[in-house]
Amino acid sequence: MVNVYDVEPEKLINGLKEELKKNPSIKPEDWSRFVKTGMSKEMPPIQEDFWYIRAASILRSLYVHGPKGVQRLRTKYGGRKNRGVVQEKVFKGGGKIIRTILQQLEKEGMVEHIMKNGKKGRQLTPKAVKLLDNTAYKVSKVDKK
Repeated sequence: MVNVYDVEPEKLINGLKEELKKNPSIKPEDWSRFVKTGMSKEMPPIQEDFWYIRAASILRSLYVHGPKGVQRLRTKYGGRKNRGVVQEKVFKGGGKIIRTILQQLEKEGMVEHIMKNGKKGRQLTPKAVKLLDNTAYKVSKVDKK
């Protein structure tokens, strides 16, 4: 059986993005067109389906790296800020977008809160694991053709 580890991440995220677009409860907020994704960015994202790409990326990250919290995901989506003459510095990504996507996924039943060994975070439910594995299978079938 094909799973997430057997498929290229970019192709999996694109396939998962299309699956998430079919879900009516996962949709971009009105304010998401105007906000930057972090301090290190100069402009908001220009992709129309950015929200779905980020949601798919978060799902894949939770699948591959296990339970994570918002702060770990902020670090993942952060970057270097160009500060002119001063040396560049690494900043975390914005938390509002990540938090809102996680809340939407939680409402849909794909993500759940956990407390493991004294650490809090979110992990995937069996419903989300099934969605990711099915999408990986579909993507691998398309690649073979």
